[in-house]
This record gives sequence, structure tokens and C-alpha cells, in this order.
Amino acid sequence: MMKKLEALVAIAVLGAWVRAQPPPQQQPPAQPPPTTQQPTEIETTIRGEGGAPPRLAVPDFIAITKDKESVDTARTIGQVLWDDLNFEREFSFIPRDVIATVPAATSFNDVPFDRWRELNADGLIVGTVEKTGNGFKVDMRLYNVRTRQMAYGREYTGSNARLFAHTMSDEIHQTQRALRGVARTKLTFASDRDGERMTGTVEKRETKEIYIADYDGENQRRVTVGRTLNITPRWSPDGRSIAYASYRRGPPQVFISNIFQGTLEEATKGERVGQNWLPAWSPDGQRICFGSTRDGGSSQLYVINRDGSALRRLTNDKWVSTTPTWSPSGNQIAFVSDRTGSPQIYVINADGVGAPQRISTSESYADKPAWSPPPFNEISYTARTGPGNDIKVIDMPTRVVRQLTFGEGTNESPTWAANGRHLAFMSTRSGKSQIFTIARDGKNLKQITKTGNNQQPDWSR
Repeated sequence: MMKKLEALVAIAVLGAWVRAQPPPQQQPPAQPPPTTQQPTEIETTIRGEGGAPPRLAVPDFIAITKDKESVDTARTIGQVLWDDLNFEREFSFIPRDVIATVPAATSFNDVPFDRWRELNADGLIVGTVEKTGNGFKVDMRLYNVRTRQMAYGREYTGSNARLFAHTMSDEIHQTQRALRGVARTKLTFASDRDGERMTGTVEKRETKEIYIADYDGENQRRVTVGRTLNITPRWSPDGRSIAYASYRRGPPQVFISNIFQGTLEEATKGERVGQNWLPAWSPDGQRICFGSTRDGGSSQLYVINRDGSALRRLTNDKWVSTTPTWSPSGNQIAFVSDRTGSPQIYVINADGVGAPQRISTSESYADKPAWSPPPFNEISYTARTGPGNDIKVIDMPTRVVRQLTFGEGTNESPTWAANGRHLAFMSTRSGKSQIFTIARDGKNLKQITKTGNNQQPDWSR
């Protein structure tokens, strides 16, 4: 069984090591977000009637400059903002086909509040888009329809229509619902979509590269260009770097790609370091826990500083220990081990003191744990439920388990959104391996990827 679990750890070996090759060029760094001005002094909370969620109207923004680019930007902001706000299910909405029947405002001075009140809108978002020399100036205002007073407003400058909308959504959720939105977060995952083959191998096996995407699946772009196996990507807590395992030099090693700087670091460099994989960042972003065979025998857990220094062994026994995930406090690490005969999930103190405690007591097979961020204290994981796998969640204080997926294909590798209200995971329900998102209550399933096979997602904080 130990050998069986080790085979799971090395899921992308494909039977052939690649020969050493120079580090690949990195993609250009991502662009920083748009600048925003300080919010207006007036901030009030819009409430629904009788304790119901506030009902919002989100029409297309008003293009002050009438060129095609401005008109398209105004339309995109309105559509994306509606989707972003709807994702969290904190508001109800006037349908967009109904919105189309309301006379469009041409400025902030001729908003048809009476018509919106007839449609039982509690809040109304009105925005303007004006082209500038190097992009756009966007003015967004959230109105209380009953009082016709502005509840929240802000001006933005930049050029990215979708990022305008994502920023607005997160700010509206924060000011109106005291909720951290995830519209500006991103997903990373491994993909074989490029159909490339490994260099330096007789078989010319398919490669896997690391990709990133917006939380909703838009703007998918490739990060690695190594023409080898790059797997298990994990975002750093600050969202600026991705740690992953790469086979570019033979046995897998842990690399860190600094997205904004466009630089690459090798975290597990050195001689006789064995195989190193499945990196997991500590909550403060200063350390990485990972699985390694560097001391011979089965995979064990180790912790290093992000620069590769201060190596410390965390587990030290004959059983396989792998797939770590840190608790939000940084005091504990959950991981997978076959010490009872089949893969199960255990928790150990991050300093290695004390014996590991098994938490997946009701499963015949449990793998790929992911610890939720606050305010929840839960671990999601992959459980064998028949011929395939499903996603389950265990509440740590009570040990109560709930199931999120139910046998549609196989479902694996859950990862939490930054606010703990959603998960991303891999599923074969549509045929190939694709990334999906789902709410923590099992609702609101959405397919994120469609091209190639896409696996091992991780959601930025």
C-alpha cells in the first residue's frame, strides 16, 4: 500500500525522467491593478425589506465618450459586475432582460428612480466611463433607491474593464455586507492543453504547464514554458508567487515563479536532494512544507524557508507522508499518510512535536486535504465513494463530515476561496479533467476550464 501511495504522489512521472536542461524563459510579469481614489465620505448600508437580501439593479455603465472602445468598456463593466456580485449570493437582482426595459440614464442627473422603485429595487448601481489619454476614468455610484441618496461611490482610473468590475464588486461586498469578496482572486492549475511533448525523452511524453486564470475562468494564461512536467501549483499568501513541482532537471524539484517580477527560484536545490513535490506555503508566506525522499525510503514531510534555507524534517517514520496543508494559524499541518494501510488524513503540530492524529476516521480512502481560511475551520479532501472520488468537508471542532459532490465523474483536489465560501476542484463529469467551482453548501456549480485536461487547482488568497 505504501508503494501504491507513492505512485499517487508521483502522478506525473509517466515512467521517464527528463534530461537536465536550462531554465526556461518566463512569461512577462502581470500588470498591477488599476488605481483608485478614496471613497466618498458618504457610506450607508442598503437593506432589503423584511430582512431579505437587498435587491440590486446593475445596468450597463454610461459611456460619456461615444467611441466604440468606451461603449464596449461600459457594457463589459456592467455585465461583469453583475456576475461578480451574483457569485456571492449576498444580493438578489433585477434580471438583465428586465433592466433592458428601463430607460437608460445618460448621466447621474437623469436616473429614473421612480421606475426602479416600481421594480422593487433596493439599490441601484450607476456608472460612467470616460476615455482619457492612457485609459479610462470610471465613476461608480451605488444608490439607495428609496432615499435616492448615494450609499457608496468611487472613481477609478486604468484600462482593464474586467478589473474595474472585479474591484467594484469586492468593495461593494465589503462596505454593504461586511464580506471579503473574491472577484480579484485568481486560480492556478496544471494543464496539458498545449499538446506539447517533453524534450530529452525517447517517448516524447505530453507535458503539463502551469496556468493562471481569473476566479471566473477568464484570462487564462500560461506561466511556465519548460516543455516538461510542471504540477501541483500553489499560490503564495500574497498572491505574487507560485510554488510548484517541476521535472525539468530529472527528479521533481520545487520551484517558485514570481509572477509580477518574472523571475524563477529553485527552492529545493542542492546535491542528493531526492524527489521533492507537493509544496504548501505557510500562512505568513515565509516557509514551505513539502514531500521529499531526500533521506532515502518513503516520502516524508520537510519544511524550508522560501529561499531554501533552514531545512527541517517534520515526519520521520517508515510510512509515506505527503500532500501537506497548513492551518490558518500556522500551528498545525494536515497531510496524507498510509500508516494504517490506506491513504488517510492526519494532523501534526507544525513544530513536529507530538504524534499525528488521524481525522478521516470514516473513510476507506482520503487524500488531498485543504484547510479552509477563517472564519471557518474545515478541511476539504478527496474521498473514495465508489468507482470514483468525491469532495467532502470535515468540520474540525465537531468532526462532522458533509459531502459536496455525488458521483458525477471523479472529483478531486479541492481548494478554498479566500473567504471560505467557495471551493475549486478537478472533475471528469464533462469528459476530460476540468476545473470547477462550487459553493461551500454544494450549490452554484460552475465549469472554469474547457480546453485540454486541467488539474490540481489552487485558489489565491
